[in-house]
Amino acid sequence: MESINLCSHKSVDLKSHSIFFADSMEALKLQDLTNREYEFLQKKYELGDKHININRFDYDIWVCFTKTKTTDPFQIKEEMRRLGCVIAEEVSKKKIEELKIIDLQNNKHYISCFIEGLALKSYVFDKYKVALSKLNLIEIDSKTLNNQDLELLENTIKAVFKCRDLVNEPLSYLSTGRFKEEIKKMASESGLDIDFFDKAKISSLKMGGIIAVNKGSEEPPFMAIAKWQPANALNKKPYVLVGKGITYDSGGYSIKPSEGMIAMKCDMGGAAVTISTMSLLAMNKIPLYVIALIPATDNKINERAQVPGDIIYMHDGTTVEVLNTDAEGRLILADALSYAKKYQPQLVIDMATLTGSAHAAIGKYGILAAGKNHEKHMEVLKKSGFNTHERIVEFPMWEEYNELIESKNADIKNTGGKYAGAIAAAKFLEHFTDYPWIHLDMAGTAFYDKPWNYNPYGGTGIGVRLLYDFFMNQINKN
Repeated sequence: MESINLCSHKSVDLKSHSIFFADSMEALKLQDLTNREYEFLQKKYELGDKHININRFDYDIWVCFTKTKTTDPFQIKEEMRRLGCVIAEEVSKKKIEELKIIDLQNNKHYISCFIEGLALKSYVFDKYKVALSKLNLIEIDSKTLNNQDLELLENTIKAVFKCRDLVNEPLSYLSTGRFKEEIKKMASESGLDIDFFDKAKISSLKMGGIIAVNKGSEEPPFMAIAKWQPANALNKKPYVLVGKGITYDSGGYSIKPSEGMIAMKCDMGGAAVTISTMSLLAMNKIPLYVIALIPATDNKINERAQVPGDIIYMHDGTTVEVLNTDAEGRLILADALSYAKKYQPQLVIDMATLTGSAHAAIGKYGILAAGKNHEKHMEVLKKSGFNTHERIVEFPMWEEYNELIESKNADIKNTGGKYAGAIAAAKFLEHFTDYPWIHLDMAGTAFYDKPWNYNPYGGTGIGVRLLYDFFMNQINKN
């Protein structure tokens, strides 16, 4: 859907759908409320209600209180988002399209998170449905948020919405070729430099993982290289993002059961987060040098497709025994991770809907992380995870786990064993890195089978706000 427009408005007309965002009843005394309404709010406030609705027939007024029992700053921010989420549900039921917020408290973080939760909950993927009434404009009267703050926040919401849209698109629209065009359009609109490696270029670079996965497809693969390098960049060595772009995953000859394929349009979720984050960095003109590598193909079956038992050569010359064609994501990521060495990166972060094991381990509640030579960066990323409530859980990368990818016929194999599958996948990727590196397995968070808080059914966009917050923190460290 189209993103929600945010705008500053200092003379809000209260004869329209409005929200008072306040820290106490005292803040409401000078507002346009009748004595009866004020008494009603006072009683609700004393009972501990945090959001109260007043129906004035032609329009609704909500009063939201910021009082909280916790002192944890991260949890308070999340409470504000969820408060916004609750109001968004009521706004949606009433089919309200325009809303006004009167900010009566003086905490910039509280109101920002409230608006964020309200906007994110209002997302609807309705491209293939009859047009619906939905929230599209929020006017804000605030002493703490200026126009620039609202522009940055609106761009963040826009990036998350775009990421969700990409993940929600079916293969019948978002084929590999169409995905390439979407990336090109996003780069053009945000000001990113963009280049694409076609199949011939990928073959000439001996990226055998990408070529092998693509063998069963009627569409050629590509690898997108997006660059954001502003003149005022604070870092000389780039940060590199790598996103898994499997536009559809049948499992190949290690075919998935039918129910396991229903959501496999989401297997390019890592790539969607990558290009959406890059667009956001460019739109908000963040002074950092960042490169994104996005290898993309579908994983289908035909008479030419790779089969279990094949041995392939990767970009760095490593031989890989393919024992499961449904472990394809690590093959295309490995070529991109190997290629990333040429940039001598400050840090590489890869994002992928990689393993069911990650989903089984921590569910929909967080992102599995692993890596090497990354301690300081991982500490900052974990903090960003709590700040955005897109939390990460770090798994061990002990040397003994290398046993899981030992092959009798090649240098390594693309599967682990019965246990520690997410770590085995991470160990496979580690083989192709020689730089500070963080791996994020988003299998449990990229796509939800039902709404949860301000995340919708389908594509969630989780990862965009996390990475953006991480990069904002890097500005102060360079």
